Amino acid sequence: MDTELQRTLDAIGPRLRALRRYRGLTLQALAAATGLSVSTLSRLESGGRRPTLDLLIPLARAHRVALDQLVDPPATGDPRVHLTPLRRGQGSVLVPLTRYPGRVQVFKHVLAPREPRLVSHEGYEWLYVLAGELRLVLGDRACTLRPGEVAEFDTREPHWFGPADAHPVEILHLYGPRGDQAVVRTRSSAVGHEGSDGTDGRSATGS
Repeated sequence: MDTELQRTLDAIGPRLRALRRYRGLTLQALAAATGLSVSTLSRLESGGRRPTLDLLIPLARAHRVALDQLVDPPATGDPRVHLTPLRRGQGSVLVPLTRYPGRVQVFKHVLAPREPRLVSHEGYEWLYVLAGELRLVLGDRACTLRPGEVAEFDTREPHWFGPADAHPVEILHLYGPRGDQAVVRTRSSAVGHEGSDGTDGRSATGS
């Protein structure tokens, strides 16, 4: 086998183990999420089983990362990220700003108008509005964020965010496993709310 290919394959196991442990998942929990057996996952992480597409695809889905983030060897030398925009739906564009699984995934996101649909999942998110107005819904509460404002919330709570009007909104979007929380220095004033107290203290106005 080609030496470079072997090095790439050898690096996958430790990367899978580091990603799973950082996200706080046991082998049993990951097995339930992927449909793979605990023994298969353990052998993959230890290098006892060669990684194949039918094994890596469900793992990439479970960790919510691109497949090439599990396979490519870490880049050396040039620290610059080569941006690759991804089109999501009618008029929405997602630009990943980080390359590999790690503490926090960062995206530049242009969201086109869309119908609200609440979702929930493990993790923690931060949204910083660059241009336009963003409507954020958390459970039965909602608020509108304008350029320079930031919100953070636990994604286990049902949520949705998108343009507050008929125009696209541009945001900086950070996602991390549950327990990762950004430190944002803010003024004491709160985000403008609609209805009740908006995000229940988990949103702040950027300075």
